[in-house]
Amino acid sequence: MLATLNAGFPDVSTMPPAQVREAIRSRRGPLAGRPDMREVRNFGISGPGGTLDLRVYRPYRHDTPLPVVVFAHGGGFVFCDLDSHDEFCRSMAEGVGAVVVSVNYRLAPEHSGPAAHNDMYAALEWAAEHASSFGGDPTRIVVAGDSAGGNLAATVAIAARDRGGPSIAAQVLLYPVIDDDFETESYRRYGSGYYNTTKAMRWYWQQYAPNGTDDPRLIPTRAKTLAGLPPTVLITAELDPPCSAGDAYAHQLQAAGVRVQHRRYDGLFHGFLTFPNLTFTGTARKEIWEMTRTALTTT
Repeated sequence: MLATLNAGFPDVSTMPPAQVREAIRSRRGPLAGRPDMREVRNFGISGPGGTLDLRVYRPYRHDTPLPVVVFAHGGGFVFCDLDSHDEFCRSMAEGVGAVVVSVNYRLAPEHSGPAAHNDMYAALEWAAEHASSFGGDPTRIVVAGDSAGGNLAATVAIAARDRGGPSIAAQVLLYPVIDDDFETESYRRYGSGYYNTTKAMRWYWQQYAPNGTDDPRLIPTRAKTLAGLPPTVLITAELDPPCSAGDAYAHQLQAAGVRVQHRRYDGLFHGFLTFPNLTFTGTARKEIWEMTRTALTTT
């Protein structure tokens, strides 16, 4: 599996960002619209940089209002979009029993950080204000994301706490990109040959944070404290260069008094949750959806 992925994924560090996006898009199949939803609607809201596109997924559930998950996709802050994570957001909506608001945030390097963070925060505010209009519960809002999106969810949870923003019931961080420390154990052991690479991660950070990372809107561990953050589901993958930082963040949150459900999937690689046809992906998703429901009941 890793050999196939390594052979098929472009070396992003050697390509202009626009070419990277086109290469990634060319690898996708057509949208299947599965699992089926009661309603899927696209919105264009007023964001910090102009129109911000959102996609709202409402599952077939009779128990309304439902929790609301504000979701940020991965893609190294540089690529991916609403369509790349359409199936995943549908699966999350169905599995958790929640309305999912997917955020098409501005991409680097055309929009360096904290532009993506600011867009995610604007989407959170919009979701809190409009939740009731699409069957959502504004008192049960989750911020979530995979990879770079996990970074955005984590930094937005901190910003909401510090700014007195919308109350967040839980954060779900899926193999999140926590920081730009490339000397951790997982970077040393799995930085080459395991799909996601140290070389690519350095390039992503160069695109997203060309002026440095001394800002909690870019790296969550730059915050003065992690106390007071919402219950957390934190998922890491053993064969992933950012794994050690994600594991450490789970321990740091716990030390700050945050309720954390942390699961490291040994033997798996970065991005595995967005490969729906793999047997272990379905099993992991079911576990994570259950962990998310548990986090919502502990608030």
